[in-house]
Amino acid sequence: MPPRKDSRSVPAPPPPSGSKGNQRRRPAADKKSAKSADRTPAASLTGAAAAAAARAHETRDLVVLTGLSGSGKASALKAFEDLGFYAVDNMPIALMPRFAELVAQSVEIRRAALVVDVREGQSLDQFAAILKEVREILPTSVVYLEASKPALLRRFSETRRPHPLGREEMVARAIQAERKLLDPIRNVADLIVDTSNFNVHELRAYIQNKFRQDSGGSTLLVSSLSFGYKNGLPLEADLVFDVRFLPNPHFVPEFRPLTGKDPEVIQYILKFPQTKEFLERVTEMLLFLLPHYIHEGKSYLTLAFGCTGGQHRSVMIAEEIARRLSNQGYRVKTEHRDMPR
Repeated sequence: MPPRKDSRSVPAPPPPSGSKGNQRRRPAADKKSAKSADRTPAASLTGAAAAAAARAHETRDLVVLTGLSGSGKASALKAFEDLGFYAVDNMPIALMPRFAELVAQSVEIRRAALVVDVREGQSLDQFAAILKEVREILPTSVVYLEASKPALLRRFSETRRPHPLGREEMVARAIQAERKLLDPIRNVADLIVDTSNFNVHELRAYIQNKFRQDSGGSTLLVSSLSFGYKNGLPLEADLVFDVRFLPNPHFVPEFRPLTGKDPEVIQYILKFPQTKEFLERVTEMLLFLLPHYIHEGKSYLTLAFGCTGGQHRSVMIAEEIARRLSNQGYRVKTEHRDMPR
């Protein structure tokens, strides 16, 4: 005799056709409600709703970036932006709680960074109280950048920009006054970074290594940059490719006002066999190199493609290489330094 099944977990089979068993027929309305009851929330949560629910449980965080003028806040904010943070410069302190609420409710924004500095003036006295309010809404960390007095004096001298505390004040005195004004914020900072010995690239790498989230994908950000040789080489380039060997659309009158983003120009450049071969060879080389760069801990790589004016060939090639690398799972952004806007 087969083992008896547990009637609590397995429904009894329906009576045979024509059977006059004692089972009471369930009304149609009861059947409909039973079907509804059998649908659990997990079972009905599909498609966009499931994706939205998954996103709701993802980690959200807010970084408040602050510190001395000349310490590198602009470069640091750019590094946060490259990591996928929603970046805001010079947000009024009074708006921070509302901004935190918007981030907490947003479907698109998971991580955000905002700059607060001495430009706030007297409102800085409210920072500690407002920070406490913001931390009740979102996990929030404060990053404070500073540098030695000689380093700051050198940077202001090199950039020839006035100190935010005033044009009439000597820079040395302005730096001293700013330290005093920002000292209460420094005291509540979660991370204090001395940038005296950092250059721009080192600071950005430091921020990226500190705040990037490993998610199983590539942590390397590739910048595919186009430029024109007539305006000089881009100083930030790691690898430079000269594409002036390709036929120049500039000499086709109808292409002169267009750029390498226009379909007509793209088709023109792609029709030449050397273009296709160049793209294949460069793509193959980059797919070989990028894993090794990642293994060595590189977090940022700039590929620069140059033609004469930076309008047609370099733009088209930079866009195509970016597309190919993105298809391979790499994080890529495009920049066109000299392309007419």
